[in-house]
Amino acid sequence: MATFTIIIPFYQREDGILRRALASVFAQSFQDFDVIVVDDQSPYPAEDELEPLAEGQRSRIAVVKQANAGPGGARNTGLDNVPAATRFAAFLDSDDLWTPKHLQNAHDALQTFDADCYWASIHGGEEFDYHFSIADLRASEKAARLSEHPLLLEIPDIAGVMLKNWAFLHMSCMVIGRPLIDKVRFDAALRLAAEDVLFFCDCMLAARRVLLCAEAGALRGEGINIFHGVDNDSPQFLKQQFITWMALDRLESRFSKRPQEIETIKAYKNRARKQALWSQVRLVRRRRLPDFQMLARWAWRDPALFASALQIAGGKLSK
Repeated sequence: MATFTIIIPFYQREDGILRRALASVFAQSFQDFDVIVVDDQSPYPAEDELEPLAEGQRSRIAVVKQANAGPGGARNTGLDNVPAATRFAAFLDSDDLWTPKHLQNAHDALQTFDADCYWASIHGGEEFDYHFSIADLRASEKAARLSEHPLLLEIPDIAGVMLKNWAFLHMSCMVIGRPLIDKVRFDAALRLAAEDVLFFCDCMLAARRVLLCAEAGALRGEGINIFHGVDNDSPQFLKQQFITWMALDRLESRFSKRPQEIETIKAYKNRARKQALWSQVRLVRRRRLPDFQMLARWAWRDPALFASALQIAGGKLSK
């Protein structure tokens, strides 16, 4: 069996996006891999994308079809289909591109330092300027340098660091080993927000060792992305903030014995409440009805939403 299984969730509407991603896979300097493409009921079928590929490339790709379950559910399907003898699973979003040495850097780091969780940096355009390089963590965190070329870092409390700002992490730069492949899964219900962050945290907490590589492992693409167009005035914004709150609530349970991290998460949850409620206030100001059904669903799970709403009604919160 191959050393790596590459998991690509696929849901796109345009021809050529997946082929570009696969071209970057087959251009890797490390070639001991196979590929699982999970067709998440894509409007543009995965098979049509693969048809122009050479037979030698197509023979290394397994397509798994499923009813639409979102990116987390698709990645879970990929993990469930990783062959038992595969040592590492690498994730790649269908609209992203790998740099040529991504798998080689990951393999060398994981082998040399006996680790089972790895991230490289990601580069992107102006739309994704919220991402920052792993190299930036040298100045802000107590990071141990394990190698210089490429720069490889290890941070003792990486899960705590992630809570401050997880924008240095990306799915397309992540590689995991056994037993994480066997026991860690995405919460597929969190399909509008933060299912990747919860997965990152669970892997960090379960990993034997986590390594961070400053060299770029991927280039950010611009295919279908559920966050595009979901701004404060989008009909999806309230639902997105509710799912963000649910993800944070589940994340809070991971840090039940760490008061400082709990306070950080509570602040994030409160911000999600405030942003959600202000989006509904803006609807009222435009003489439109709030989404009472979603608000009731949220309040049933989170009674603190009532207190935030009363504060806004009383003019005690600033926009």
